[in-house]
Amino acid sequence: MGTLCNSGRASPRRGLAAGRAPAIRREGVTSAEEKLAAGGRGGFPTQEIVTGAPTAGPATGMDYDDTVTAEVCKEDDIEDGELCEVMVAGYPVLLVRNRKEFSALGSRCPHYGAPLSKGVLKGERLRCPWHGACFNIKTGDIEEYPALDCLPCFKVTVKDGKVFVTAKKKDLESSLRVKDASKRCLLNWDTMLLLGGGVAALACAETLRQEGFTGRIIMATKEKHVPYDKSKLSKEMDLKAEDIYLRKPEFLDARDIEVWTEKEAVSVDFQKQKVHFMDGSSQKYNQLLIATGSHSSLLEVPGADLQNVCILQTPECSSKILELATGRNLVIVGASFVGMEVAAFLSDKAGAISVVEKREFPFQNTLGPQVGGVAMKMLQNKGVKFYMKTELCELKGKDGKVTEAVLDSGETLPADVVVVGIGVFPNSAFLKGTSIARDDSGAILVNLCMQTNIPNVFAAGDVVSFPVALLNGDQSSIHHQQVAEAHGHIAALNMLKKEKELHTVPFFWTMMFGKSIRYTGCGKGYTDTVVKGSLEEQKFLVFYIRDGFVTAAASLNCDPMVSLIAEVLYSGKQISKEEAEACDICNTPSLAEMKLGTCPAARGTESTKY
Repeated sequence: MGTLCNSGRASPRRGLAAGRAPAIRREGVTSAEEKLAAGGRGGFPTQEIVTGAPTAGPATGMDYDDTVTAEVCKEDDIEDGELCEVMVAGYPVLLVRNRKEFSALGSRCPHYGAPLSKGVLKGERLRCPWHGACFNIKTGDIEEYPALDCLPCFKVTVKDGKVFVTAKKKDLESSLRVKDASKRCLLNWDTMLLLGGGVAALACAETLRQEGFTGRIIMATKEKHVPYDKSKLSKEMDLKAEDIYLRKPEFLDARDIEVWTEKEAVSVDFQKQKVHFMDGSSQKYNQLLIATGSHSSLLEVPGADLQNVCILQTPECSSKILELATGRNLVIVGASFVGMEVAAFLSDKAGAISVVEKREFPFQNTLGPQVGGVAMKMLQNKGVKFYMKTELCELKGKDGKVTEAVLDSGETLPADVVVVGIGVFPNSAFLKGTSIARDDSGAILVNLCMQTNIPNVFAAGDVVSFPVALLNGDQSSIHHQQVAEAHGHIAALNMLKKEKELHTVPFFWTMMFGKSIRYTGCGKGYTDTVVKGSLEEQKFLVFYIRDGFVTAAASLNCDPMVSLIAEVLYSGKQISKEEAEACDICNTPSLAEMKLGTCPAARGTESTKY
């Protein structure tokens, strides 16, 4: 019947707050997800087509007004809570049985194409196994980022014990559904001014239109481009800017979202509700979003101003570093996520790569020495040399170009190009002297509605410090794409007086050599870890413990465990250290079946549907 169910069956079981565990499926381990994301649809079995219309596959022409109905399985083939991939007219469709009702929807996550049949199901909420995006299985609507789009949904009927899926062929061909949006009405003079051109501003702009705002939306950015996927700047350095646009200019134009590129804000008059720009122009607003992001910290050593000393900030920076480093000596200062991803990508392109870091392991502040040690070994196996627990003290050059890096030990490293990845700071200097509240780092202080202390002024993304539930409500800055999108979404709802509070669990990933380390939660201040699996075999799950409970988790080759833990934390449940120690990564439902406590910081927090 063309049904591709994941290994094993989901049996009725007890678990999370709703009284049943999330459905979890694992068809082996995904080690190079971009290959699957880019892959075709071949290899799936066919199924009986009930309608008389001829079957049209991906490579053939279609009449997009046609619909097709296919028998995909027997009713008894799929148990409650099970996720199965079935075929309809040559296209994969996700079939879900939840509380004895069937739903059918797009089978691939619109973000990077992850197979959702391997995801985590909790009630009507399906979480992607790769990067944590969530969708409602009844409507296909997105409920958690980083994906921007929804899933297409298809009609399911059950007759004589057989399950049929009916769909329009054009919907089968597309793996995503774009939410409906309102159009601009020239009679509405209200202006929403969004400073910044990243994902926070984009999510805000799209949410405003999706929620019915018909006034003017202006996104003003110092960038040369419409919003793009910045996470790919260090992961795939050979891509053009246009290849990583999150939305094409035509998409934004169709929704009357004005994008002002190379338009940098230099000051804000909050009393007059006016922003002044570097080119001398100004713009009044009714409501303002500040989402200006962060900027890479600069080196403060002699020679830092030499040519070919680079930071990775834009697509142009990425292309320049790739060109300069190919066949040459590359020195990376800082074993950050950006630095390690650059080292991984250039490991077979640069002549030699040296990493200088003052700590003992990469990612040490976030992922700790255990995971950092795994990443370090992966890079060392590719010829990358590490100079740890040491600092750069000087750069030397010739004819204005860098040639040598001098370490505090006195050792010198040949350096034709230097990439600096030693942290970031918020882009908020243009607010200096104003009454807006900022912390010591310059991050703008906001509440859970993303409101600042200034009326009609909101802020989102890397530029803010916000109350984090997993830190018992303490303010913190979290520089993840998914968090920034959630911020922008919540800001838009509150700009429209919807009175919604942020409720999200941070989720990010880093990729090296086709292997993705996934992370969820907020491990800031963790004091202990629980390691399951094998660090040496690069198949592990690490729990980060604070005050006896899990506040974050990281994994490699253990999908969908991090997505499962994200869903547990999202539901407000606590995982004790003892429960983490009892977790069996070879039996993914084991964690969900535990009787978990409730996190005090999550009680009473309103869940927001995206």
